[in-house]
This record gives sequence, structure tokens and C-alpha cells, in this order.
Amino acid sequence: MRHPLVHPLKQMNIFIIESFMILFVSCVTVRVNLCSPNTPSLNALPVDGHFNFHEVQHAARDFGNRYQFLPMAVLHPKSVSDIATLIKHIWDIGPRSELTVAARGHGHSLQGQSQAHRGVVVNMESLKQPDIHVYTGNFPYADVSGGELWINILHESLRYGLAPKSWTDYLHLTVGGTLSNAGISGQAFRHGPQISNVRQLEVVTGKGEIVTCSEKQNNDLFHGVLGGLGQFGIITRARILLEAAPARVKWIRVLYSDFTAFTRDQEYLISGENTFNYVEGFVIINRTGLLNNWRSSFSPKDPVQASQFKSDGRTLYCLELAKNFNLDKTDIINQEVDKLLSQLSYIPSTLFVSEVTYTDFLDRVHVSEMKLRSKDLWDIPHPWLNLLIPKSKIHIFAQGVFGNILTETSNGPILIYPVNRSK
Repeated sequence: MRHPLVHPLKQMNIFIIESFMILFVSCVTVRVNLCSPNTPSLNALPVDGHFNFHEVQHAARDFGNRYQFLPMAVLHPKSVSDIATLIKHIWDIGPRSELTVAARGHGHSLQGQSQAHRGVVVNMESLKQPDIHVYTGNFPYADVSGGELWINILHESLRYGLAPKSWTDYLHLTVGGTLSNAGISGQAFRHGPQISNVRQLEVVTGKGEIVTCSEKQNNDLFHGVLGGLGQFGIITRARILLEAAPARVKWIRVLYSDFTAFTRDQEYLISGENTFNYVEGFVIINRTGLLNNWRSSFSPKDPVQASQFKSDGRTLYCLELAKNFNLDKTDIINQEVDKLLSQLSYIPSTLFVSEVTYTDFLDRVHVSEMKLRSKDLWDIPHPWLNLLIPKSKIHIFAQGVFGNILTETSNGPILIYPVNRSK
């Protein structure tokens, strides 16, 4: 059994290191080792959707692109009861074989978690009905399918002037996938990960039962499923907390050559109540390739000084910040941003600023995806890794990894998220 990713977040101040990683896993596996050696015909099951026994090759791949396990069948459910029927069928047969069931969202698992060797893959994106329902009021929320993409939730909630509080960096992932992991981005220091912003879930358990759970109802299942890596059930519906959505975002990047100054400023910014809405960072190992060449999207505050800046082969650390605002508050926001930046210790000549819509900021990684796809660099192996590093060990880690190992071997982005233990 795998251990939930979220528990360390509640125990200590940590830095989340995503080595060679842009986004969190969005697909999980539910393994039910409970089927007879002679698997009964799945075609006989009364489902509203259908099983596909022939076109299954796509379900044998994921974003990690390192493992390929061919399933026996793919279930395209039209209702939650279809998933429950499948799992209950396997449960009723008993522990006489090793048939597995994997819930597959947008296929962004890294090590085959969304695959099921000789088992059944459940295509969760077939389960987008009913539609997204947004509820306004003092405590707004959205009821969404576990197979819905976060980008679609963003667009629908914005029609009401609302948006989810917490995100992942990449929005073309399913709700059930990110909630089964954690769902962490630069807003997590303020709102917590996505799993801390869920009011209620509908889950199909390992017995094939359809159960509604929340803090007050079946709370053991609720907390087990959130961040449970799919080991406690399949999320088929979620109630996501919303907040008022801003119109614009002031998007800022600055560079550091000293890791201690970089982390000190990150910690300072996440400790205050009225700093930035988004705080992330990443490591630059003297690279000028597509993934690290961000200058083309930002304007330098001082073009002359920026043009004279030389990295001299150093390992640099980029602090990435965002401040949300509406157009009638532009002057106030500019003053607040200038005041906050004046208290940071970045290299003065490396201040770059951009102003974009809220949607464009949240969907920023999709732009990179399109560029990589155009160069056939998206569907390649991604041997990525998430690490939770306690505050007390982050400098030892940085010295050994950023200062030594990665200077010779780095081949992708390394993201650093500061997270508050209270969230």
C-alpha cells in the first residue's frame, strides 16, 4: 500500500522539490487483487457505457512514457454506477486472481499508475456528466465530475466571477487525479493544496459501494481518499471551494545567485498575510534552452542592466511571484508590489515583469506544452520525481544536489515550492 503524499505537509515547514517536473501526477491506480483465474465475460455486466477489448493500446501509455502495460479492456463509463458495477463484480468473485483496475484521467501518471496489466482501465474522462454546477453565495463551490479537467472548471466558474482557490501548475488534468495525489502549486502556501479545498466527495470504494463523504460524514474515507494515491477508492465527484476571481495578474521573476537568500525571501513571503498570491521558484543550471529561456515572455525593469547581466556559469535560483488584482486597483497594486520587492535580496538587474489575464497566468504551462508538441518533445520519457524536504534539511540538500550532482546532469526544470505547515 502506498502512503498518502499529504501527511508531511501537516507536520513541518517544507520545501517541495520537483526534479525534472512541471506538474503533479493526475492519474491513479486502484488495485483489486480479487478475480478468478478464468475471468468471467465483462460484456455480461449491465453498464450504461461500454467495454472496449480491442482499442486498448492508448491505455498502456502515460505521461511518464517509461512503462507500457497492456490492459485486457477499457471501460468507458456513462455513469458512476458503471464503475461501481465493475468493482463490485470483481469483489464478489473473491481473491482467486490478480486482476487490477486502474482509474485513468488525462494519463499524467509517471510510472504506470494509470495502467492495469491484463486488467481493466476505467476511462474517467468518459464520466463528465452531469455538467459542472457552480453555486454562488457566502461560501461558493462547484460540483464537478471526477473526470472533469481543471481548465474546464476554471472557464465555467469564471462565468460567475469565481474560481477555485488552489491549483496545480498544469490545468489539463482531471479532478480525481490531482485530488488523489495532493494538487500543489504556488498558491498552496496560502490556501493549502487542492485536497485542503474540497468540501465533499463521491467515491466508489473497493467493494463497489458508492459513498458520499466529507469532514462530517464518513470522514475516515474522506481523508483516506484525498491524497491517498487511489488506494481507498475512485473519486467520481467532488465539491470544490471557490473564491472571487481577479481579472489580471502581475507576474514577476527575479534571480538569485545565493540559495540562502533565495529561500529566506521565499519564507518571508509565505509568512505574511498580504504579500503575493503565488510564490514558487526554480533552479537554472546555466541553460538557455526552451524550458529555461523565459526572458522572451517578460519585460526587464531595467533593460540596460539586464542586457549586461552574465551568469558566468553559476547555478541561479529564480523566484517566481504573482499578485492578483482588478483594473480599478492597478495603482495600489503597483505600490504594494514595489514595496514588497524592495524588501527582497535578488540581483537588481534581473527583475522581469509581465501583466497577463488571470486565465493566461493559470494556463501558462499549456503554452509551453504546445511549443514542445510542435517540436515532438512532449511525448518523451519523463523520469520525474517529487520530494518533500523539511526546512531544516533544505540547505544540505541544495549543497549536495544543486551544487554538485546537477551541474553536470541537469536536463530539465527543477521547481521549488515553499509550503506552510499550517495549510
